[in-house]
Amino acid sequence: MKASRPMPTQDDVLGYFDTLSNWGRWGDEDELGTLNHITDEVRLAAARAVRHGRSVSCAWEVAVPADMERSTTTCPCAADMPGGENMPAAFHADRRWGFSSERLGISFHGNTLTHLDSPCHIFWDGAMYNGRSHSLVDAATGSAWAAVTAAANGIVTRGVLLDVARAREVPWLESGQGVFPEDLEEAERRQGVRVRPGDAVLLRTGYGRVRHEAGASGGFTQAGWHASCLPWLYERGVALIGADTPQDVQPSGCDDVLMPVHAVSLVAMGLWLLDNCDLEACATTAAELGQWEFQLAVAPVRFAGTSGSPVNPIATF
Repeated sequence: MKASRPMPTQDDVLGYFDTLSNWGRWGDEDELGTLNHITDEVRLAAARAVRHGRSVSCAWEVAVPADMERSTTTCPCAADMPGGENMPAAFHADRRWGFSSERLGISFHGNTLTHLDSPCHIFWDGAMYNGRSHSLVDAATGSAWAAVTAAANGIVTRGVLLDVARAREVPWLESGQGVFPEDLEEAERRQGVRVRPGDAVLLRTGYGRVRHEAGASGGFTQAGWHASCLPWLYERGVALIGADTPQDVQPSGCDDVLMPVHAVSLVAMGLWLLDNCDLEACATTAAELGQWEFQLAVAPVRFAGTSGSPVNPIATF
């Protein structure tokens, strides 16, 4: 689908840093950004979206060793575990209880792993969300502002899957194809659902199907949200967006803002992002049940000062 609305110019997109800004909207000390749209009433409404009790994961499995460094310790006997010398004598006498443990190293940002981006992930002109300086991010201690721990209580809200590939009647969008507000509204119309304040919107381009069939692409060209969707997301009061790609269509068409969805969302709007979801099971379930809304639960690991977290978003229908 081609956009019927006037396409934003690069100057328009640069202007989004001002016109779509949420700086100060919820106070000068706010680190939650658009998660403020998720009120108690929104959570209750999300609970009412559960009508079948069926849950599906929206994340990719983290491959070992491809996606992580892994050091595994196995001990057939508990007495041999590190620190076992400090345990009670009875512990040493137990020769039947053994264990395994792991030390993992993982770099979750990028185009492969399912992860949550918090607002401190991106700077623009040296600033983070709500006008804080990038100098608040320290190499040793991480970020003192808008880190993933701002969402320590979890993100539980109504999720809406907008299956744009299905709406366009194609198995998947080709790399470099953007998704426009008209696509979002056509998906709403076909699916009989409407995005409302506090929702998490998950965008299916069909790239998950490509990954299942052919493996992850190593290139930087991809389908995804076009920058023209940003005012639409702002006006609808969306709390969180996700996609089965790293969000931004690439190339973005904006030479001065290579990833405008990331930059404007995180810096200006405080809109949190779920990158690299696997939405195939979610889409299959939604089509089978005829239900495109669900309760979405995202629980980031409370890594102090980090700009995000690997996550396993759960959609419950």
